[in-house]
Parts: sequence; structure tokens; C-alpha cells
Amino acid sequence: MWFTTLSECNEVQRRRLAGIKALEIGRGGTTRVCTLTGMSHHTVLKGIREVQDKKRKSTTRLRKEGGGRKKIIEKRPDIIAKIKKILDETTAGDPMSLLKWSCKSTNAIAKICKEISPDTIGRIIKSEGYTLQANKKSREGKQHPDRNAQFEYINTIAERFVKQGAPVISVDTKKKELVGDFKNQGRSWHQKGKATIVRVHDFEIPELGKVNPYGIYDLKRNEGWVNLGIDHDTAEFAVESIRQWWIHLGRKIYKTQTRLLVTADCGGSNSARARLWKRELQTLANETGLTITIAHYPPGTSKWNKIEHRLFSFISMNWKEKPLYNHATIINLIAATTTKKGLKVYARLDKKKYLKGIKVSDEEMARINIKPNEFHGEWNYTIKPN
Repeated sequence: MWFTTLSECNEVQRRRLAGIKALEIGRGGTTRVCTLTGMSHHTVLKGIREVQDKKRKSTTRLRKEGGGRKKIIEKRPDIIAKIKKILDETTAGDPMSLLKWSCKSTNAIAKICKEISPDTIGRIIKSEGYTLQANKKSREGKQHPDRNAQFEYINTIAERFVKQGAPVISVDTKKKELVGDFKNQGRSWHQKGKATIVRVHDFEIPELGKVNPYGIYDLKRNEGWVNLGIDHDTAEFAVESIRQWWIHLGRKIYKTQTRLLVTADCGGSNSARARLWKRELQTLANETGLTITIAHYPPGTSKWNKIEHRLFSFISMNWKEKPLYNHATIINLIAATTTKKGLKVYARLDKKKYLKGIKVSDEEMARINIKPNEFHGEWNYTIKPN
């Protein structure tokens, strides 16, 4: 490659050759040449200016070996240790900290390390093995001692239901979405200069509001059902979504089955502690004749719920960058979601109103035909028809 010959060139020839190559590459050429050669941005730009200057006089004048300004680390050997000390300080607001409440940017460090530019500090930081990094989510906090045991229980009971031909569904509510011409995350292909124009601010449009997509994912058949609610995300809404799945899909597929396994998160509208959730499940069991078994994931483990990475993630990928203009748009985008493994998704609009704050009395709870499991009955229980 051309940059391997740089060692045979003198200082002037090196920067001018670098400038020529940067011009040949075009956009991004300067950065590319700097990466390949290790030259500074300023040196390559100087080479470009010299190449483009038609009035430039040819000269053979060169600096002697070792000429020019000394590097800052040669003039101030302590500077690397000082910068590393600043970078390694982790307690914000520590009175002994040099940065106090400032962020660890090159500009902030340059204000402390006098006479050193932010660019120079950036080069020193990189040479010492530092890179720009974001926070990493890996610390999960307090974990329930039986967390893994509950995962094993859910897997065991799900396999048993599938082998017997009984339906196993994973349920949850996807995050609320604003309806209207709002920015949606992601990018897609458009002709140059013809990006979709959306609103600057994400203020809810009163006549359109928000939607609550409640999903049901059939683990055995790799099928999804989304009930698109336009009102509150309550336990009543959650059970109504399961009811609509059973009416439109479930009972046609599982005609002879009398049992249903539901895996759900421990919180939200299908919370393990919600009385309304259990009362509505009893109503559903009475209507359908199904014996409904519930298995909740342990607290803080919702990301392992199958519906998250087998249905919701693909819906988000399918509608990336597309504004959710209206309910019809959302329904069509959800229903058009598919994968290489044959995922099918169905969706409907739920126009019902759901009241918040419904209280379930002790008398109503006493009428629920519920049998807690011996292993964590607060998470695992079965509701039979009365």
C-alpha cells in the first residue's frame, strides 16, 4: 500500500503525499489517512493546503532531525500521571477531586492541565488505553434466592403442557406509544433529502392519545396476538386481551383442550399481587370452561419473558422510523410483522374503556376457585371454573 512508502519520504513529502491521498478518497479522506498513517489531523490538512496552493514555491528546506517543538510529555513528564489521576476519580462532588462535579471531557481536563489543548489530552488518553464508554447494565441488584428455581419450574411446566397439546402463552404489555406524526426510533431507506418529516416535540395529541399494545405469544405455534388498547392498562384490560385471543385464535386451534398455561411478569397489569387480575381470570375460566394455570416470572426478570424477545422486539424492528400516524397504521404495522422462522402476528383495536382503581373485596376473593402451588404459591397458582 501507498502508506508503506512514507518511511522513505522526508517530512514535507510525507504530509503532501498524505494530502494527495486524502483528496483522492474524498469525504472522510482526512480521517481515513490519519488512521492509516498515524499522522495528526492538522498535518494532513496542512499537506492538503500545500498541494492545493498553486502559487506555492518549491523548497528543499527541511527541519533537522528532532527539530520543532518538543512534545508536551517530554516537557512535562508528570502530565500523564496527572491525567490518569483525574480519569480514575469516580466520586462525584468529592472535595478532593480535581474535577468536582464536572464531566471527564477533554475540555474539562484541559482547564485543569494548563497550556495543554483538548486534542492533545485526547491523544494522551487514547495512548494510555482509555476509550469512550457508556454505562453498562449488568448489575441486577437484589435477587430472590429462588429465582433460578422458578425459571426451572416455568420451563418444566411449559414443556409438560406443550407435550400434552395444551396451549402455553406468554403475556405482557408493550410500552405505551404516542399516536401521531412523532419521531420513531430507527432508520430506513429513502431517496436522498426525502426523510419523513415529523413533529419536533413529543406532546400528546388529545384526539389521538396513546395506545397500550397488550401481547399474547403462543410458544408452541410461534404466533402473536396484540390487543391494541386506547384506554388504561389495567388487569381487566389484560384479561380481556387473553379473552379476545381465545375467541379469535385459541379455541379454534385448541378445540379439545380444557387447560391453559399463562406465563407473565410479576408486576404491571398482570401483577401476581393484583386482586382484579385473579377475579377477571376467574370470570374468564367460568366463561370458557378452561382451567387456567398462571406462572409468574420472579421480580426484576421481565426481560426473560418470552414475549419480549420473540414478539415485541420484532414489532419494534418492523415499525422502526415509521411514524404511528393513527390506529389503522399501528394495526397494519403490527400485523405485517414476520421473521425467518415464520412468526405470524394478528392485531385488533380495543375501543373499550377500562376504569382505574377498581377494588376487589374479601368476599369476592373468597369466591375465586384458586389453588396455589406448593412451590411459591404467590407466583404459581391454578384457577378452575366455579
